[in-house]
Parts: sequence; structure tokens; C-alpha cells
Amino acid sequence: MRTTATVLMGAVLLAGGLAACSSGNATSPTPATTTAAPVPGTPVAEPAASGDQPAAITYNTQRIPAGAQLATSATVADGRTAVTLTVTGLPPKTAYGAHVHTKTCGAKPADSGPHYQNEKDPVSPSVDPKYANPNNEIWLDFTTDDKGAATSSATVDWQFRKGDANAIVLHDTHTHTEPGKAGTAGDRLACLTYAF
Repeated sequence: MRTTATVLMGAVLLAGGLAACSSGNATSPTPATTTAAPVPGTPVAEPAASGDQPAAITYNTQRIPAGAQLATSATVADGRTAVTLTVTGLPPKTAYGAHVHTKTCGAKPADSGPHYQNEKDPVSPSVDPKYANPNNEIWLDFTTDDKGAATSSATVDWQFRKGDANAIVLHDTHTHTEPGKAGTAGDRLACLTYAF
């Protein structure tokens, strides 16, 4: 079993390994569990005017206030990936979309590229429900409670390709599913750079 522990607006880490165990005279390979220590949440900051960008960037301080924090953990086991997102410090009772994206965050919201897809849509932007769906992407939509906090989880039957998933982006609305709009969730509000 391979386990990753990560923090959105902090870091997302993947670690893994296999170990063989023996019991009595019989030897049977058993996947071992490797856990990376969680990294404390990183406060969201506005984009830098120049030079290196913060790890956690807000593009809309009304919807994602500077100092808000989000934490995530991802577990990979038996070919399946489970991701959990926990947020604090956001406006209360507010809906958001959240997805894994392909590129690192930058000063502009579009810098993080499209959603990560297990099976890539040959058409860009991807709005075909065949590709833009919660089984082919990681969707972590949530609505905050009266204190501005929420937890969301997603599980898929695949693992990230190394080097192809590099950020998590929070969006303006829950994710659409209808043809022509599938996978869209409004403006990009915040981004965390981390290579899965």
C-alpha cells in the first residue's frame, strides 16, 4: 500500500514502497505502508509582483482571503487514488469547485493549465462528459459551513502519471456535468503548486 499525505496551500506528497513479510515458514509479499509526515497548512497569499510565486496563491481575496488554509491527503492503494480536502478560513455557506491541474501555479490563474485527466481528451478545452467527469478527473467540490470550513473527498480507480499533475485549483462554483460545460466550474480563485 502506498500512502501520501499532503496539504493544499501547503503541499501534496506522494510516497510509496513495497515490502515483503514472512509468517512462520510461509513467505508472502505484502504491500507495506509508507506515510509522509503531513506539512502544516500554508496561508494563502496574493501573487508576487515578480520573481518566485508563493506556494499558495489567491486570485480573489473576497472568495479566498489571504491567510485561509486548506489541507489535503491522498492515498494510493491497489491502483486506486483517494484524495481528501479540508478547508478553513473561507466565507461561510459558500460553494466552490476544486480540481487537480496539470501545471504549476503562476501569477495568472490560467498558468496552472487544464484539469488532470486519467484519459486525456484530444480536444482542448475539455468539456465533453466522456473525459470531463469525476471518474476521469479529481473533483473535490465543497460548500463551507457557517464557520467557513469544509471537507471533501474523491476516489478514482487510477493513479497519477508522474510529472503530469502539479497543482490543485479552487474554482468559483461547483463543477458542471452537462455537454459543452462539463468540467467547468467558473473562475479560478486560488492555486497550490505541488507535484503529485
